[in-house]
Amino acid sequence: MPPRTLASLAHALSAATDLDAALVALAEGIADTDRDASIALLRLDARSGIVRERVLAAGGRVQREAIETALEQLPKRTLQTVNAGGILADLADESPEFARLFSLPLPDNGGFLSLLGLREDGQLSALLALVEPRNVFTTRASERFAPMAALFELAYLRFAEREVKVEAVQTLEDVVQRLHGEYVTKLTGLESELERARSSSGSIDAVTLERESAKVAEDQRRTARKLAALENQLMAAVGQLEQAHIELHRRSEALRQRTRTLYLIERVLTLAASWETPQRLAEALLALVGDDMQALRCSLFLAVPGDPTRLYLAAGRGLAPHIHVGSTIVLGQGVAGKVAATREPLLVVDASDAAAQPLLGDEYLTTGSFISFPLVLRDQMVGVVNLTNRAQRGLFVEEDVERVRLLGRVISLLASEAQLPERLMGAMRGE
Repeated sequence: MPPRTLASLAHALSAATDLDAALVALAEGIADTDRDASIALLRLDARSGIVRERVLAAGGRVQREAIETALEQLPKRTLQTVNAGGILADLADESPEFARLFSLPLPDNGGFLSLLGLREDGQLSALLALVEPRNVFTTRASERFAPMAALFELAYLRFAEREVKVEAVQTLEDVVQRLHGEYVTKLTGLESELERARSSSGSIDAVTLERESAKVAEDQRRTARKLAALENQLMAAVGQLEQAHIELHRRSEALRQRTRTLYLIERVLTLAASWETPQRLAEALLALVGDDMQALRCSLFLAVPGDPTRLYLAAGRGLAPHIHVGSTIVLGQGVAGKVAATREPLLVVDASDAAAQPLLGDEYLTTGSFISFPLVLRDQMVGVVNLTNRAQRGLFVEEDVERVRLLGRVISLLASEAQLPERLMGAMRGE
């Protein structure tokens, strides 16, 4: 069954075994939006700027065709957009001409071509092409394509990194085989020369024999020095490969985290659009940041409507039994109150840092590492989110604050648009 949501598309892309399977999953996802739209991947030779291959996803499989098309033929503004990546470039009325140029099929009634540049290590390495029909009464597929393309780009980078790793391992194996072959050949030659010298020792004088022995010994020393140099090169190559493997692992973890964040944001957006009960929406907003940051103990405070000096507990997870939703605090009281008053995030990394904080008496934060972040939208205080008791790594660091900043903007926007502080307070009062 084709993926029908960003969440299911993210799952299909993460389960894909190769780039072809990922491209087919993307094609099925866009087909659910517009069954006449098609997807193609244009593989690029980064050095020459020539598109060498067109990979078209159709009917649950891919079709490959070798082409020779220079990107310089694209309009200047389109080329700049494609090179920058991240934004879909629409060729509008010029679509038929460039669709033929890239060997892309257009619907019978004409259509539109859009291109998205995919960058790898700072260079453009491929283009994602979307071909869609001219629809008069419906919105264009390209308007709903951006989040799907972002998920595919994560999968594309994952497979590109896998190819680099495989190539590095193969190169290392080739170097080892070559060095071993050279060593065996040289050693065999030296043994043959030594054997010939020994067999002819009865017919040559002592001076000649000594000269030949010295020559063989010198050749052996040179060979040993060369092998030592080659061994050093090999060890350096192994070290570089290990560093590359560590970097690939780091990037893979970062990509997985970004995919999870997109999935969580899409899930909470779907919930907000369904106009759920205010309590369930508040819990979903807290779960967005709590799940993404792996916080076992977290809480969401919202501003009390009509009283800018107080906050009330809208949702919590892992809190003590005596702490109830609806309890209020005053600005300046405890960690959340201080953060709301200053509108500045507070990060405590470890126990030594926490010892200098007079705020650890706060019953909402019980460990030595926590983040308390203000939720502000259009200069209005929306609330505060607290995160502590982190799973796995245990500690929060500076880069985590930046991710919470992004998620905090989503929470602030959704809470304000849904009038969550007012609706939830009204529900608690039975209004």
